[in-house]
Amino acid sequence: MDELTLVQKIVVWVVPVIFAITVHEVAHGWVAKLCGDKTAWMLGRLTLNPIKHIDLMGTIVVPGLMLATTGVVFGWAKPVPVIPRNLHNPKRDMALVAIAGPLANFLMALGWVLFIRLAIFINMAEYSLPMLYVGIAGIMINIVVGLLNLLPIPPLDGSRIVSWLLPAKWERYYQYIERYGFFILIGLMMSNVLGDILGPPIGLVKAFYFSLAGL
Repeated sequence: MDELTLVQKIVVWVVPVIFAITVHEVAHGWVAKLCGDKTAWMLGRLTLNPIKHIDLMGTIVVPGLMLATTGVVFGWAKPVPVIPRNLHNPKRDMALVAIAGPLANFLMALGWVLFIRLAIFINMAEYSLPMLYVGIAGIMINIVVGLLNLLPIPPLDGSRIVSWLLPAKWERYYQYIERYGFFILIGLMMSNVLGDILGPPIGLVKAFYFSLAGL
């Protein structure tokens, strides 16, 4: 996609980014509702309407700046509210709520695989090439969002899964890290350590999805 202008890149990435982070949050809220907490549902957050989920910084400013400066896109939506005490089994169900987000992203990446297959099937330059670009962007953003959220850094989704596996005593110490989680992520990102951690799994998962797409 290096040959695209900035405006073209924005057009290509805008829909995949919005849907990747919107469906991620809806998945959290939907599983929370199944497990007993209807908070997100009562607040109207179990909808694919992106307006309900857009976060000014995470959905617009940060992805735009990253696209303009690095060519890599990442973002986030407003987290859906989950009240653990409303869940049937708070510790276990919080892990289920957490894994739902990344799982939704990996399933959505399969949807973009089918979209690319459709573009190849159409085989008309004026339609298939733009569709191909959007499909590739859709796969990539969902891979990045899914794998990043599986990192065991509170408050990312992976930390909820680790908390479920830890004894109560160690869980309290582990969750104490959450207040520093954002700064840890920023530090890992600025030092390029985050790229070193995520690079290999992203490469493997990308190769899997691209092979399914026939790329």
